[in-house]
Amino acid sequence: MEKQAMWKRGGAVALAVVLAAGLAACDKKPGEPTAGQKLDTAVAKTEVAADEAKQKMEAAAKDAGQAAQSAASNAAVALDDTAITTKVKAAFAADPNLSAVLISVDTKDGVVTLSGPVKTADDSAHAARLTQAVEGVKSVVNSLKPSNG
Repeated sequence: MEKQAMWKRGGAVALAVVLAAGLAACDKKPGEPTAGQKLDTAVAKTEVAADEAKQKMEAAAKDAGQAAQSAASNAAVALDDTAITTKVKAAFAADPNLSAVLISVDTKDGVVTLSGPVKTADDSAHAARLTQAVEGVKSVVNSLKPSNG
């Protein structure tokens, strides 16, 4: 009799589990995704968000690289301009007819502007020729003023 009671009790437990599962399934509204489908959707959304974040990071890295390259290029141009100015001033200092102190030399993007006093118009033309001979000079704006005709 004990076996029979055990079978009845086991059957009742099994029936309760089946009914509970059935009731749980009844709680799901028609058309509502299952827990597995919800998980799949969440995983897919996470993958999309991760991919978008990766693309944004790659774009930001590319922009940063371009900005660094541009800054390096600008620095090189400024350094070239400084070198040109220095070479022009050195040429003037080596010339007995020109004053490296009185003549102002301004260089921007390879264009050299000369200003200040010189003794003669020939000295002004000579200064422009010396300047044009310096490597990297694209053009010369000669604003030198001869003090005597």
